[in-house]
Amino acid sequence: MIINMIVADNVALHFPCAGFRSGHAPPVLLAGRNPCRRRPAAPRPVTPIGDQMILKWVTPTLAAAPTVEDYTFRNLTTMAANGKVVSEMISWIKSQKLIAPRMKDAPTFYRNLEEALDVRRSTQSLMTRGQSTWKTGDAIDFCSNDLLSLGLTGELRREFLAELARHPDFSLHSGGSRVMGGNYDYIEEVEQEIADFLGAETALMFNSGSNGNIAIYTAIPRPGDAIVYDELVHFSTHTGMAASLATTKVAFRHNDLDAFREAMSSTMDSHPMLQDGSRSILVSVESVYSMDGDVCPLVEMLEIAREICPKGNFAFIADEAHATGVVGPRGVGLVKLLGLENEVAIRLNTCGKALACTGSVVLGNATVRNMMLNYAGSLVNTTAPSFPSVAVIRAAYNLMRTGATQKAQDNIQHLVKYFFKSITSSDIWDKAADMGILSIPVAEDYESLDFVTHIVPIWTRQKYNWWLFFHLQLAKIAVVPIDYPQVPKGKSRVRVMIHAGNTEQEVDYLVATLCDFANEMIDIEEGGEKGKIPKAAQEIYALMAANA
Repeated sequence: MIINMIVADNVALHFPCAGFRSGHAPPVLLAGRNPCRRRPAAPRPVTPIGDQMILKWVTPTLAAAPTVEDYTFRNLTTMAANGKVVSEMISWIKSQKLIAPRMKDAPTFYRNLEEALDVRRSTQSLMTRGQSTWKTGDAIDFCSNDLLSLGLTGELRREFLAELARHPDFSLHSGGSRVMGGNYDYIEEVEQEIADFLGAETALMFNSGSNGNIAIYTAIPRPGDAIVYDELVHFSTHTGMAASLATTKVAFRHNDLDAFREAMSSTMDSHPMLQDGSRSILVSVESVYSMDGDVCPLVEMLEIAREICPKGNFAFIADEAHATGVVGPRGVGLVKLLGLENEVAIRLNTCGKALACTGSVVLGNATVRNMMLNYAGSLVNTTAPSFPSVAVIRAAYNLMRTGATQKAQDNIQHLVKYFFKSITSSDIWDKAADMGILSIPVAEDYESLDFVTHIVPIWTRQKYNWWLFFHLQLAKIAVVPIDYPQVPKGKSRVRVMIHAGNTEQEVDYLVATLCDFANEMIDIEEGGEKGKIPKAAQEIYALMAANA
């Protein structure tokens, strides 16, 4: 089958179509070639028919074949003008304009706030409420937290409504905080179910993962305690540590066992109360790191801690936000998968990632729970989760506990490995990797791993990071650009999240689009034309100029 498409400068453009239907992978438009194969350095001319050219239409088998009309568009500018993707881009561009210089006569209070916001705007890093295009079906979702696709499929909604139907007289309000009149039987029952399922003595619910983390670090460390933490722990962990009573906080290089050993040894050696066993070292880690997608070497770290602290005065705190639901049989997380439930003192399991709802659960023994009930301000002074909030968490854990999510877990494993195999076996990969144009550290030796994670950071040259993001966005692939302050300066990357609901065809399209970017950047670098930028960046910069 063939379609006609307007082209610019007699060169085929590799952009997806304006309106593919939700749940369908868009076609890969090819000018008689595979975009993952190396293109010649100079653009290949094509034979025009009038002002049009013939392109082969290659599309994978879909549940319902789209029509040609679904995929016909006149030119990139027309497509962009009508597209949700570009309308969101324009909204974002406008939000980055400096405001404080125009506020000379405004009240000092607001002008000072806008000056602070302008610091972000000056580097195009102001965060806004813009809606991601995957939510409207205008892009493929490679960015959301709906990892098991429980939200996409409606499976969680059905289980949630069934849970509500089993309790038709439920109350909409809790009536107070957990220690000030807001406790009730149902929340205690669900907490104990979760604790039993995950091999913990107790569980305690919070309204968010951030609140749970802050509660842990403001309630648990005692004066004289020390915290040794991985440098890449979550922002909320840093917030909690900053407000904690711990005397010392020492970071170690991410997932580096030698650095961890050094941090533990130096901390122990410099604190007599740690040496005599009267105070403890708290070790803060994440099971799966949200920005790098790699896994904590928990077993080895515990061995080092036992060696450095022969009196046993250490405790591990593991944030399992990105392991809950996707790691281990039935999604029990890394700690239980490794059989370390009794070795890790505290676990934080969030509900806003794979479980497709909100809230979190802190797992520990009765002492840990009582400390948080008494000393965690984010629990003591916050209204307890309402019945519907608890019911949807129970619904999610019901699906996990009964094995209903295992197939989704297995599909994530399949798709991530499929992506790694496809991208690393493409003809362009070795050259792009050698030149620093594409890099995927988590793909290294993936075949030897017991499991892979859903988080796939795509690295390129730092100056190309936004160009890669623009390329993917205009290709209707929804991803997240990770930049400072989410990560240290010089560590920017584009984060891909692979979900159970993605398809091999969508992964193929992602691979083709990444290869297309790599091809274009290799052409630019080898062409030696100073100041040349890729087509997607040209489109975005043109939008910026038009909306200046």
